[in-house]
Amino acid sequence: MLAARVLRPLTQQKCTEKFELLSIPSASTLAVLRSSSDSPPAMHKIVVFADPVFESDDPRVRKGNGSQLTRKTHGDLSELGLILRSADLTSANTRVPRLPGTRQEAEAIARIAKSSRVALDFDANLSAATEPDLVNYQILHFATHGVLNTEHPELSGIILSLVDKDGRPQEGYLRLHHVYNLKLSADLVVLSACNSALGRQVLGEGVMGISRGFFFAGAKRVVSSLWKVDDEATSQLMSFFYEGMLQGGKTASASLHDAQLEIAKQKRWNFPYYWAGFVLQGDWR
Repeated sequence: MLAARVLRPLTQQKCTEKFELLSIPSASTLAVLRSSSDSPPAMHKIVVFADPVFESDDPRVRKGNGSQLTRKTHGDLSELGLILRSADLTSANTRVPRLPGTRQEAEAIARIAKSSRVALDFDANLSAATEPDLVNYQILHFATHGVLNTEHPELSGIILSLVDKDGRPQEGYLRLHHVYNLKLSADLVVLSACNSALGRQVLGEGVMGISRGFFFAGAKRVVSSLWKVDDEATSQLMSFFYEGMLQGGKTASASLHDAQLEIAKQKRWNFPYYWAGFVLQGDWR
């Protein structure tokens, strides 16, 4: 067992150094992607959803409102509370931790991209993430918590703002059924969230999860993660990734490959846990 633990990351690192890796969930997914390849190109470059507000006592909530509220947020939404606890995102008091690195990630992408829309704080909400206008964007980027439920894939999703500006609770969980109902023409969706590449294995169909939902919605490629990723390292990796694509003119696979190698060069993030979790899925053409 010890040998396997040691050799696996070393083998993965050597493989990443030599090759650009891209996978496809199943042949049926590829057929869906190819059938939607004739859709009109998106007009806008990129939209980013990052650093949502999860708690009524968050400093971003209007003063004099959040502090006076009893904490009736997602903890009182029994189903969501159970989902979050099952994903180890909350403790007994059902608090969802903020991810400050996602804000830095979004701001870095905005600086790199010539045309971008960045939805931060309360604007990173369920309504914005499901609006019909998303069909007009080439790249969708979600930088927040992801929730995986392998037993019940329909409960998997992405956590957006759970309260409004006054600290009042609101629906902010982008569930798998929301994703399947989206209409997209995106070349790429980036799920900068934990466990977003995982799901339930279905014989002959591959993994049924969040990534599969975005393919069904019309995305041609998806970058997602295989485990709980580090907030700060991911922010840096995504900066390198977008620099390669938007400034260097590289393909998504080449950009991800090079970004992972850049992170691996840094001593504090050299171990594969920090850089190898993200994978690219979709059409290789």
